Amino acid sequence: MEHLKAFDDEINALLDSMFGPRDSRVRGWFLLDSYLPTFFLTVLYLLSIWLGNKYMKNRPALSLKGVLTLYNLGITLLSMYMLVELILSSWEGGYNLQCQDLASAGEADVRVAKVLWWYYFSKSVEFLDTIFFVLRKKTSQITFLHVYHHASMFNIWWCVLNWIPCGQSFFGPTLNSFIHILMYSYYGLSVFPSMHKYLWWKKYLTQAQLVQFVLTITHTMSAVVKPCGFPLGCLIFQSSYMLTLVILFLNFYVQFVFAES
Repeated sequence: MEHLKAFDDEINALLDSMFGPRDSRVRGWFLLDSYLPTFFLTVLYLLSIWLGNKYMKNRPALSLKGVLTLYNLGITLLSMYMLVELILSSWEGGYNLQCQDLASAGEADVRVAKVLWWYYFSKSVEFLDTIFFVLRKKTSQITFLHVYHHASMFNIWWCVLNWIPCGQSFFGPTLNSFIHILMYSYYGLSVFPSMHKYLWWKKYLTQAQLVQFVLTITHTMSAVVKPCGFPLGCLIFQSSYMLTLVILFLNFYVQFVFAES
């Protein structure tokens, strides 16, 4: 345990030297003070995919109909909560849509940060998306895009919560929560074959995700054009990361269109 504690201290010291002082308002929040839990959960996620596929290779696929219904309902409701709360808290704080700093909104900033903690935590829960694919032997769904997106988001949002937990950071999760309402309600309903004919929005989901990424990049770069004290490095990193998602999702969408035609 002493070696683990020493390793944890070294990792945290390295991160602090790279990114500077952490936001004091989130000190002591669950999973945030140390990077190791987030890192180990991500490693466990990746190992579960590899070992799970080996375990299921010669076994029949599981249905999981009831579990999937409850899971997708839960994520949909959580996304609804985050969407409403982010809109209300940013409105309360008088957030500037073009550029919002980290400290000027007072208690509203803390309210935003609390919602964004749930957003970060939800990314660990969403690891189950992939685990369910493994158990149902839907291996074609476990693409590089899928795993990259799930694994990277959880780790990136650990950093966001520690250093930039409010202000300009609110916009992407607001859009993403809306998209997830559409996505997970579709996933939940698609478990029932009788509902398939009513799920008309399936073909628009990837389009909606691409629009989300472009809007988030635009919002992020607007704070570069008209600075308000939000860290420039964070803005550039977020834009670069979102650009990788645009490329990967666009590639997926093109393949989907050709497969349908």
